[in-house]
Amino acid sequence: MTAKASKTHKAKAPSKQINARIEALPDWRGQMLNRIRALVKDADPDVVEEWKWAKPTSPGVPVWSHDGILSTGETYKNSVKMTFARGAALNDPAGLFNASLEGSTRRAIDFHEGDSIDEKALKLLIRAAVALNKSTARH
Repeated sequence: MTAKASKTHKAKAPSKQINARIEALPDWRGQMLNRIRALVKDADPDVVEEWKWAKPTSPGVPVWSHDGILSTGETYKNSVKMTFARGAALNDPAGLFNASLEGSTRRAIDFHEGDSIDEKALKLLIRAAVALNKSTARH
């Protein structure tokens, strides 16, 4: 086994890393991230949880994928940001996107303390992201 393979083998499973991140946020942000995670998994039972972009200055970010990245769940001091990797290509009839609107690829939803989630609209957006990824996936 190579050193790289050994290091990878010892890494925490992504679901455990996401659990740890949620538990490390005992305030509303942990609750919000946990709710977003549950909605993603409910909207797409085949979603794959990943943990990406860990580096010395950042512990990493929860990522949900299905035939490519669907969205991330980043936590900040005053918000939980759900960034859709290909959000600019998604129809958003409920107007959920409220951040990263200037880019040509990504779109995001910033959730703040006390915000409610339009669960039905968010699940539709997640399913649309899955459909978009599937339509362009190379199998």
